[in-house]
Amino acid sequence: MTRFLEGRAAVVTGAGRGIGREIALMMAAAGARVVVNDLGGGADGSGSDASPADAVVREIRTAGGEAVASYESVATMAGGQRIVEAAVDHFGRVDIVVNNAGIVRDRMIYNMTEEEWDAVIAVHLKGAFALTRAAAPRFREQRWGRFVNMTSTSGLVGNVGQANYAAAKLGIVGLTRVTALDMARHHVTANCIAPFAWTRLIGTIPADTPEQKARLAKLEKLAPRDVAPLAVFLGTDEAADVTGQVFGVRGKEIFVFSQPRPVRSIHHGQGWTPERLVETFRGSLGRHLVPLEGSAQYFSYDPLV
Repeated sequence: MTRFLEGRAAVVTGAGRGIGREIALMMAAAGARVVVNDLGGGADGSGSDASPADAVVREIRTAGGEAVASYESVATMAGGQRIVEAAVDHFGRVDIVVNNAGIVRDRMIYNMTEEEWDAVIAVHLKGAFALTRAAAPRFREQRWGRFVNMTSTSGLVGNVGQANYAAAKLGIVGLTRVTALDMARHHVTANCIAPFAWTRLIGTIPADTPEQKARLAKLEKLAPRDVAPLAVFLGTDEAADVTGQVFGVRGKEIFVFSQPRPVRSIHHGQGWTPERLVETFRGSLGRHLVPLEGSAQYFSYDPLV
C-alpha cells in the first residue's frame, strides 16, 4: 500500500473491533502511527476489556507498524483529552482523529429511559466532541489536521426504535459541519462517513419479520474493511479541499449525500394564517414532502457490492 500517511499520527476510537479496527489497520499500513482506542465494553457500553485494543496493536506491530493501545472512555472530556495526549506522548504529535466509538440501547420512543438516552448520547455525540475539542487546538497550532466522524443513516433518514442513536448520529453531522467551518482557516478538515457494513452493533438489531431478516442477511455481505479506504483518503494531503461533507460507503460503492437545502417556498403578501395554509398547503409545499421511511426502506440493498 502507498504510504500516504507517512509521518502522521492517528487516533481511532472504537478501534478494537469492526469498522474501527479496519480503519486502524489500514491507516497503519498507509504509514500512520496509531492510537488504538477501545474501552472493550459490550454493545450497550457495559463492562471493559483491554484485549480487543491489545490485539489490534499486536497486529499492527507484527506488520511492522507503530501503535499503542488506549482503554479510555470517550464519554468524558477528561477521557477525550487523555486519548489525544496518548498520541502526543508516544508519537510526538496528533494529525488525524477518527471518531468511531459507539454503543446502542434501542427502545421505542415511548419506552426509552433517561439512562438509555444519556448513555448513547454520551458515547456518540459527546464522545465525538470530547476528542474534537482535545485535538482542535493542536490542529490549529500546526495548521494541519483531519477529523473523520462516523454518522449513520439512522440519523440521516431515521430508524424505528433508535431515537437516541439517531439523534446522536445526526448531531455528529452538525458537529462536523461546524468543525469544518471553524477550522477551515487553519487548513483542518472535518467529514462524516455513514457506513453500510456488518458490525456487532448491527447484530443487535431485532429481526422479527421476514423483511428484517432479509435486510440483515444482505448487510452481512458488507464488510467493515470496505469503509477503511475512504477514511484513509480523508486523512491524506490529497483530501485537503474536502471538508464538511457526508459520505456513504456500501460495499464497493461510495456516495456523497446532498446537504439540506430548501426545495420549495411559498409567500403571501398579507402573511400566513392557519386558514390560508389549509387552503394552499396541499397544492404547494405539500407536493414536495419527503415520504416518511426508515433507513431500511429508504436505501436499496440490491447488489451494488
